[in-house]
Amino acid sequence: MTKNWSKDSWRMKPVIQVPEYDDLSKLKKVEDRLSSYPPLVFAGEARRLKENLAKVSRGEAFLLQGGDCAESFAEHHPDNIRDTFRVILQMAIILTFGAGCPIIKVGRIAGQFAKPRSEPFESKGDIDLPSYRGDIVNGIEFEEDLRIPDPERQIMAYRQAASTLNLLRAFAQGGYANLDHVHRWNMSFVKESKQGEQYEALANRISETLNFMDAVGINSDTTSELRSVDFYTSHESLLLGYEESLTRIDSTSGEWYDTSAHMLWIGDRTRQPDGAHIEFVRGINNPIGLKCGPSLEADELLKLIDIINPNNDEGRLTLITRYGANNINENLPKLLKKIKSEGRNVVWSCDPMHGNTIKASNGYKTRPLDSILSEVKQFIDIHKAEGTYAGGVHFEMTGQNVTECLGGTQEILEEDLTDRYHTHCDPRLNANQALDLAFLISEKLKESRT
Repeated sequence: MTKNWSKDSWRMKPVIQVPEYDDLSKLKKVEDRLSSYPPLVFAGEARRLKENLAKVSRGEAFLLQGGDCAESFAEHHPDNIRDTFRVILQMAIILTFGAGCPIIKVGRIAGQFAKPRSEPFESKGDIDLPSYRGDIVNGIEFEEDLRIPDPERQIMAYRQAASTLNLLRAFAQGGYANLDHVHRWNMSFVKESKQGEQYEALANRISETLNFMDAVGINSDTTSELRSVDFYTSHESLLLGYEESLTRIDSTSGEWYDTSAHMLWIGDRTRQPDGAHIEFVRGINNPIGLKCGPSLEADELLKLIDIINPNNDEGRLTLITRYGANNINENLPKLLKKIKSEGRNVVWSCDPMHGNTIKASNGYKTRPLDSILSEVKQFIDIHKAEGTYAGGVHFEMTGQNVTECLGGTQEILEEDLTDRYHTHCDPRLNANQALDLAFLISEKLKESRT
């Protein structure tokens, strides 16, 4: 066991970005109930993800991590889960051709309910209410009773996560992910687009290959890898009482795992080396992600790495950089040089979303696709120049046909944002824009290979 650590030792550390509950006895009862519930994921699955991420750290695989900015109770629908899952499948197919290596698929799903906020209160006119912190904490509606943090929402989040995981496992292992169905993953509103046409051309090549393989006796009936996929879940480790309640000792290894998700990450706002969030994740054996923004210096990052991954295990830690297209070239090389020279084993992934958030003239928060693509392109080029491996991408997307990010072949303009702006928090790529991202990464990785 990690030295001087217990699953509640975080409570002795400074903690930020957590809600203030009015009724602490009610909160304690909810956390006790959660502690008695079955795990959402299993330790063996988390270990398998770590093994796969170890391949990424060695440059033998690529991490594709994406999903909703913040899951909501209102939008919990099987079609939404299916559509997000199949866009990730499409992206993985595209990237497999470009990278020429396995694609590790991790969703921001089945647990991404809590969100950090810049300000503790939100104002409208003369009214101040607690900020919306995700459906696991309070309601998005600007109403006093709904903005009061309610512990019972943690039970609702657990149940939604459980049902989402059940459906995801069915999709991943029950035949939906069969490569024979590669054409069916192309959604109707994508088919007529440039990306849809590119994807169909790729799917035709896959079908031709599968026909040849079938002729020599290799097909989905004989090879499980052709009919199913490994799909993992992740979310930000923010609401620490919830995470503690779902942290258990694995009976086979005697190690602690947070069974709320396969992978947890720490956000840029909560990565203080002596803070509660770092204290919590240092003791669990799940793969951990760490967001790295412009304010993070190389020496502090090295200190965080040694706290979270003191044994320098491959696959344990993923560094998720989030700079913005205009800042990545100034900030990323310094971190790469330091971590490479110190010999630390990490996965480098790029979050091109958060650093490229702007406010449109009509007041909508949005992200230009051109800036997102530019940051990813620079991310890969900088790694190539430094002799390190650009191992993954971390992005916010949905399978729904939303209009939240600007640009793309749909040419979404500022005036179009009002059409289908459905996010509960941050703007997300729609399916067309997600495929734009996948094709760009594919081409860049293909260049790197050659």
